[in-house]
Amino acid sequence: QVQLVESGGGLVQAGGSLRLSCVASGRTFSSYALGWFRRAPGKEREFVAAIDWSGVRTNYLDSVKGRFSISRENAKKTVFLQMDSLRPEDTAVYYCARNRANLVSADGHLYDYWGQGTQVTVSS
Repeated sequence: QVQLVESGGGLVQAGGSLRLSCVASGRTFSSYALGWFRRAPGKEREFVAAIDWSGVRTNYLDSVKGRFSISRENAKKTVFLQMDSLRPEDTAVYYCARNRANLVSADGHLYDYWGQGTQVTVSS
């Protein structure tokens, strides 16, 4: 069984920064890609970023490229999402998830374990 626990969300003004963390439990962590998704009120879940097991390959939603950065520390079983230049439209609940393999995929159906989410609110 794998558990993912996110933290680091909060309220920030537009242009500000937040760093989300997601800590995993369970034996296997370093073999899998990890991703961040978000769901804004009244909207569908949306892919944000993903990173492969080595940290070399990444994938980002176009609207966050250049503003968000995903990274991981396998020894600490932790994946991070550094979010800079935040915009009101980034407001959402952010979830981390484990890919079924090592794919930096934007398809949520390819992720098998999900965290409970952390709220990010960006005020204008």
